[in-house]
Amino acid sequence: MVSLTALWLPIVLSAVIVFIASSVIHMVLKYHNSEYRQLPNEEKLLDAMRAENVDPGFYAFPHSGNAKEMGSPEMQEKYKKGPCGTINVIPSGPPAMGKKLVGWFIYCLVVGFFAAYLASRTLAPGTHYLQVFRVVGCVSFMGYGFAYLSDAVWNMKPWSMSLKHLFDGLVYGLLTAGVFGWLWPS
Repeated sequence: MVSLTALWLPIVLSAVIVFIASSVIHMVLKYHNSEYRQLPNEEKLLDAMRAENVDPGFYAFPHSGNAKEMGSPEMQEKYKKGPCGTINVIPSGPPAMGKKLVGWFIYCLVVGFFAAYLASRTLAPGTHYLQVFRVVGCVSFMGYGFAYLSDAVWNMKPWSMSLKHLFDGLVYGLLTAGVFGWLWPS
């Protein structure tokens, strides 16, 4: 076993490298830009939402409070009539990118911590690079990529969007694995 304190450097360095890689993906490669579409008559819809003073939150429409109501003829008609969907309303104002970037970096640290935890309990000091790479790569790929698959299943986000994020998770997992393999204690 390896002490978790001996893995502080790969945890932090992998988080920094993943943070930089995600910045390159989103600001240089920009292949995620095509994921979001504009609503038709956006201003009219926004005016209606402003008039209703919609609070920030995650909304489903049409909304039913329980399974019994969902099966009622009235709700079935609403589903048939459409539109059906979900919408995530965030607080008004310019996007708080600083807060989001700090949250993303903390998330990267958390993924690195759990990858380190599992590796520290299953691998000995001096373990070969490739074995460390396999264990840490698998755990960090799961941490970075798998959540997006449930978004496609439950929130009906396009599979193309989830697969792009899954690819990002693979890149981040491979980078994390490389750092841990390189800095694994001997």
